[in-house]
Amino acid sequence: MLENEILTENSSMTVQHFSREDVLKDYRLVALSRQCSLLVRKEVFSGRAKFGIYGDGKELCQLALANAMQPGDFISGYYRDQTIVAAVGDMTWREYFSQLYGHPDITFEPHTGGRTMNNHHATRWLDENGKWLDQTKMYNSVAGVSSTAGQMPRAVGIAYASKLYRSIPELKDISQNFTRNGNEVCFATIGDASTSEGMFLECINAAGVLQIPLVMSVWDDGYGISVPSQYQTTKSSISKALAGYQTNEDGAGLEIFTVKAWDYAGLIETYQKAAHLAREFHIPSLIHVEEVTQQQGHSASGSHERYKSPERLQFEIDLDCNLKFREWILENDFATEEELKAIDEESAKTARSCQKEAWTAYTDSIKPQYQNALSLIQQAIEESSNGEEIAKIYESLSKAYYPIHSDSVRAVRRVLHAMRFDSVPSKKALQVWVKEAVDSNFKRFTTHQYSVSDESPLKVEAVEPIYTEDSASLDGREILNRNFDHLLSNDPRIFILGEDVGKIGDVNQTLSGLQDKFGEERVTDTGIREMTIVGQGIGAAMRGLRPIIEIQYLDYIFYPFATLADDLACLHYRTVGGQKAPLVIRTRGHRLEGIWHSGSPMAVLLNGLRGIHLCVPRNMTQAAGMYNTLLNSDDPAIVIECLNGYRLKERLPDNLYDTRVPLGVPEVIKEGTDVTIVTYGSMCRIVMEAAVQLENIGISVEVIDIQTLLPFDISHKIVESIRKTNRVIFADEDMPGGASAYMMQEVLDNQNAYRWLDSKPVCIAAQPHRPAYSSDGDYFSKPNVENVFDAAYAIMHEVNPELFPEIY
Repeated sequence: MLENEILTENSSMTVQHFSREDVLKDYRLVALSRQCSLLVRKEVFSGRAKFGIYGDGKELCQLALANAMQPGDFISGYYRDQTIVAAVGDMTWREYFSQLYGHPDITFEPHTGGRTMNNHHATRWLDENGKWLDQTKMYNSVAGVSSTAGQMPRAVGIAYASKLYRSIPELKDISQNFTRNGNEVCFATIGDASTSEGMFLECINAAGVLQIPLVMSVWDDGYGISVPSQYQTTKSSISKALAGYQTNEDGAGLEIFTVKAWDYAGLIETYQKAAHLAREFHIPSLIHVEEVTQQQGHSASGSHERYKSPERLQFEIDLDCNLKFREWILENDFATEEELKAIDEESAKTARSCQKEAWTAYTDSIKPQYQNALSLIQQAIEESSNGEEIAKIYESLSKAYYPIHSDSVRAVRRVLHAMRFDSVPSKKALQVWVKEAVDSNFKRFTTHQYSVSDESPLKVEAVEPIYTEDSASLDGREILNRNFDHLLSNDPRIFILGEDVGKIGDVNQTLSGLQDKFGEERVTDTGIREMTIVGQGIGAAMRGLRPIIEIQYLDYIFYPFATLADDLACLHYRTVGGQKAPLVIRTRGHRLEGIWHSGSPMAVLLNGLRGIHLCVPRNMTQAAGMYNTLLNSDDPAIVIECLNGYRLKERLPDNLYDTRVPLGVPEVIKEGTDVTIVTYGSMCRIVMEAAVQLENIGISVEVIDIQTLLPFDISHKIVESIRKTNRVIFADEDMPGGASAYMMQEVLDNQNAYRWLDSKPVCIAAQPHRPAYSSDGDYFSKPNVENVFDAAYAIMHEVNPELFPEIY
């Protein structure tokens, strides 16, 4: 372990290494950052901002990190890293305050368009058309997440991409916007309490195994909100706890450094060393920054006087990094007291000026709609028969101290409630106002959930499989194998990684022989670490690569679910189209054997992963077509293959490599006239078998495979079937109230199919527990052919009891 001592005659970096110009430039930055932090708390207490979190006490270590960065590098940080992004020019202080106020305009708040709380930074990697910009010319902030340690998994992937760019020669000619021979370093930051999170520890292990250019900084201020480190970390020190990961004669691991948060020279030296090791040799490092202070406590939501002792509060004052830096400057004659005082005063003025500019721009953007609403409501008071009630609404809105968009919309809607019996000009004007306000606020707060570029998967044209008399019959796994072979052969950006995908070609042999053909960098075995498998994929996809990562069984998707939900699913949304990660997640599920290998938790995915397309192919040919679609587009997606379908025979399309399955377009796989059954995945075979049996007794069933749950039937094809049959069953293997209920709502509510129903709509789902083991467990836990038969028969019994008498 390298322990940086306070600057002495024996230190490798001496005072002579620093110039007056650089030192004072650094002091100006940390002084300004501190003043901005102080203002954030004041703005929250004033009522102008909802919540504030800041980086006070961390200015010096963040400055040292920023000084070690080069264009093309990445920072995967958390919500206190304001000094870093300001130092590298990725954020202005006006933008900092614009984010504090939630200004929903990327002209003023380009990082997140007001969609996240303050101190969440995101460099805009995409132009207005959703195309990649040149990352090698930027200091790249990866979109911040509030979830503690949530920034770590994708940091592994960002660094891993540098390794791939350096080691795969075929990438050289297509990587100009993303790399300079893999020299890019990813700097990740985290608070010491969050190092207790499992995802952090998983990332530490993955970084040591992979040997990637990742420099992880731990800001150790001794607390996780109110809980001190002795309750958080073994030995109360993350560097001591992780000492076994240190590179030594036993093998490669991490370099581990410790340094004090107030030691300017030691910090500069440490970060330069760690960055050099990462950039030149792809050696990962952990920098444990100790004795970090919090001048204002955790955030604006409380006071640290409630839980810190008087001695600790004095510690926060005595070891304030900015004050210690100031002392060092004076002791080493880089400036006079008067010069530093002038910088301090100028910093306070600049911070206040930036805050006022941001506040003025924010409030000015609200005034036109607000004032227009007041004017129309005033007109309504004079014209409406309910003027007295409307006058109260007007008074309340006019007295709003800091009016926001929702104040005006809420007031106008309430006025229209009061005017429901009126027929006057002001009512029409208010109705128009509401429509325009809803549209404009939709653009402010609800756009960019998915790609809007011309590479959106929704714009990929369908290419149907073509069969001839000579089309071979193969196992489904062989069809996927051929398709993956073709994909890897034709696009060097594509790689596949996951547990058991390499040496044995995955547990179902769909990748058999591909590692031997394409090498370990393209088809890569990993440890059992789903969180960082997903993280590797996200980070690599953020840097222009096209990873396919495998979660071996759908039941295991809960391990990386936080990363999928908090980072990947909302990435494009929370950056207002500024960042994307077109990751393809491959898994298998629905039904096989037992509690942990038969999962179909679709409701969890549907409700937790909006922003990720959810593909549910019924066979491997359809799955291949979906991979072809997704890898020619720019949104993230999950493809859930049928666990029990790999050894079922399928005909090999003559045009397999050209097939494209469009997203959100159901397929009618059997036509019928009496009942429509809407289903997907493994249930298609169950339903089709039941449909044959029903046909034999005179019930004609139309079977629709939805193909994708997200998006769902964008052309309303299902309602056209219901118009014909007037009856519908929604069948799947999720638990009751899950995906079957979701499909019902989409069709009956959003598509208004209720208008065409002559019978009650029916849902078929699994039992409300995980499936039991064995074939009997499958039969009695999951929907079976007889369940489907009986459900359709019961509907037709109600229609014609003579033709279809009761069975049971």
